Amino acid sequence: MEIVEHAVTAPWEGVLLEPAESPGAGVVVLSGSSGRVERQRARLFAEQGFLALAIRWFGGPGQPPGICEVPLETFVAAVDLLRAHGAARIGMLGVSKGAEAALLTAVHEPRVDLVAALSPTSRVWSNVGPGADGRDRPHRSSWTWRGRPLPFVPGDDTWQPAEQDGGPVAIRGWYERSERTFAARLDAAAIAVEKARADILLVAGAGADDAMWPSLRYARELAARRHAAGVPVEVVTREDAGHRPRFPGEGRAAPSAEFRYGGTADGDARLGRAAWDLLLDRLRPAAGVPLTPAR
Repeated sequence: MEIVEHAVTAPWEGVLLEPAESPGAGVVVLSGSSGRVERQRARLFAEQGFLALAIRWFGGPGQPPGICEVPLETFVAAVDLLRAHGAARIGMLGVSKGAEAALLTAVHEPRVDLVAALSPTSRVWSNVGPGADGRDRPHRSSWTWRGRPLPFVPGDDTWQPAEQDGGPVAIRGWYERSERTFAARLDAAAIAVEKARADILLVAGAGADDAMWPSLRYARELAARRHAAGVPVEVVTREDAGHRPRFPGEGRAAPSAEFRYGGTADGDARLGRAAWDLLLDRLRPAAGVPLTPAR
C-alpha cells in the first residue's frame, strides 16, 4: 500500500502518514513519558489503510519541557488535523501518560470516536518533569483544559525505590504510596470516562507484572465507571504482560537502563496482538478498507 508521509511542524512536531486511498478513519498515536514521535506505530495503522498522526506533545518547540500543565487542546488540534484530511471517524491511541491524555481528551472532545488506552491510569497525576517555567516543584497537574489545571494526585516525594543498586527502578510503589498519602484527592482527580462519547478499549498487563503503575486495577476502575453509566467498555489483559504491550510488526521493546516495566516479551506481544485485532475491528467498520496481514 502506498503511503505518503508529511512532516508536521505546527502546532507541534510530528508525522502524518496518509494512505493513497481516502481513509474513513484516522488515528492519533501518542507516546508515553518518553516524549518520542511514535512513527513506527503510526505506520502500522497507515499500512492498514488508516490516516495516522504521531505527534510530540511535550518537549518540543513552544511546549513545556516536561509533562506539566500540558493543554489538552494539544490533542484536540490533532483531531482537527485528521478531520481536515478527510477522516470521518477518529481514534486515539496512547500508552501510559499518553493513555491518560487520550482518555481525558475524549472526556472533553466529543469528536473522538474511539480510545485505545494501553497501560492506563484511572486518575490525573501530577507533573512528570518541569513546566514552562523550568521547575518541577511544587507539584502541578499534568494537564490543563481551557487554561485551567485539572485536579490531580500529587506524588509523595518521601518514597524511595526498593532497588538501591543503580539498576532499573520499579516505580509502581511510588504511585501506590501517593494514593495512600493523598487519599482525599483521589475522587476529584478521577478521569470521568463515563462522560466520553467515545468507545473505550483498555489494555493492561495483569496483577503485579506492570512495574510502572497498577494499570490493571486502574483499567478496572475505569471500566466500573463506564458500566455504572451504562456505556460500553472493553478490557484486555494477560497475566504475563507488563507496561509495554507490543503490536504485531513492532518487535520487542528496547530494554531500559532507568525503569523496570515488568512482564515478558512474549506476554507483551500476545497482549498487543489481542488489542490490535480488537482495535482494527473497532476502527474498520467506518473505514471500509480490507484487512491486510500484519508484518
